[in-house]
Amino acid sequence: MARLDVTETFCQIAFPGHLHTQDSLRYASDFQFQDTDTLIVTYPKSGTTWMQEVLTLLFSRGDPTLSQTVPNWARAPWLEQYYCPEVLKASQGPRIITTHLPYHMLAPALQGSKVKVIYVARNPKDVAVSFYHFHKLAKFLPQPGSFGEFLDNFLDGTLYYGSWFDHVRGWTNQTRDNLNFFYITYEEMWQDLSGSLEKISAFLQCPLVAEKLNSIQKHCSFSNMKENAMVNYTQIPDEIMDHSKGCFMRKGIIGDWKTIFTEEQNLRFDQVFESEMGSSQLRFVWEHPEDCDPAESLARGTVMEKSILGAA
Repeated sequence: MARLDVTETFCQIAFPGHLHTQDSLRYASDFQFQDTDTLIVTYPKSGTTWMQEVLTLLFSRGDPTLSQTVPNWARAPWLEQYYCPEVLKASQGPRIITTHLPYHMLAPALQGSKVKVIYVARNPKDVAVSFYHFHKLAKFLPQPGSFGEFLDNFLDGTLYYGSWFDHVRGWTNQTRDNLNFFYITYEEMWQDLSGSLEKISAFLQCPLVAEKLNSIQKHCSFSNMKENAMVNYTQIPDEIMDHSKGCFMRKGIIGDWKTIFTEEQNLRFDQVFESEMGSSQLRFVWEHPEDCDPAESLARGTVMEKSILGAA
C-alpha cells in the first residue's frame, strides 16, 4: 500500500495515507485493550523507537534475539496503522502496542482498562528538528520546505499528527487519575538510562537483576540501535524512504536544535511555548549539560531536573 501522496483526516487531525486509512483510524479509536497490554505513547520523534527497544528487551529478560530478528513495527505495532490487526492476531503473550494518537482519540477505549500506558516526551525544539529531517527522507510525508517554514507549521500544529502542545497536554492532564500511567522524558533516559530502566521495569512489575539490566542498557544504546537493521529502518525500500537524504537514526542527542535555530526562531518558539505550556508543571531539558549555562538555565526555568510526574 503506497498512497504516498494521500492524506487521511480523522478527528480534524491529518495522517499520512501511506500507513493510515479511515478504517485503521476507526479501528484504533474503538480498540479493545487487554489488561496485559502495554501502550507506548509519543508524539513523533520523541523516543518511540527507543522505548520499543527497551520494552522488547525488558519483556525478553535482556535476551536480544527478538530485537535483532524481528522489525520493531512487527513486535510493537502502531495501533492506528493499517497492518496492526494482522500483527496482533499473530502475537502471543503480553502485547506491546505503539501509538502517536492524541489522548482524546483513545480516551473512550482506555476507560476502565488496566493497560499500562508509558508516555515518552521530548523537548519540542529537538522534536521539531528531528521531525524536519525525517520529512526529508520519508516520501510519505510532505516536503518540509525551509526549516523556518517547517517550524511555523510545527508551532501552528498543522503538521501530520497535529499539535505537539495538544498532544503532550492531552496525555498528561489528569490522566494519572484514571490510567495506569507512567511518564518519562527522552532527556531523562539519555542522562540516566540505567535509572530509567529500573523505573520502567518497576512500573511494569518486571523486576530484573543487575546483570539483565546491564544487558538491556547495552543493546538499547543509540550506537547499537543505529546498527540494528530491525530498528534503523534501512529495510524500508528507497521508494518509501530516500536513504540518500539521511539516516533514520540520526544523532539522538540533547540540544541539536541549537545547530539550526536562528535567534529569531528561538525567541518565537519560547514565546509560543510559554503561551501554550506556561501553566504546565512539566519541565524539559533543552541543552546538553556541557553546553548549558547554569545561571541562564535557572533564569529560564530550564534547569536539568527529573520529571515531576514519574510513575503513577
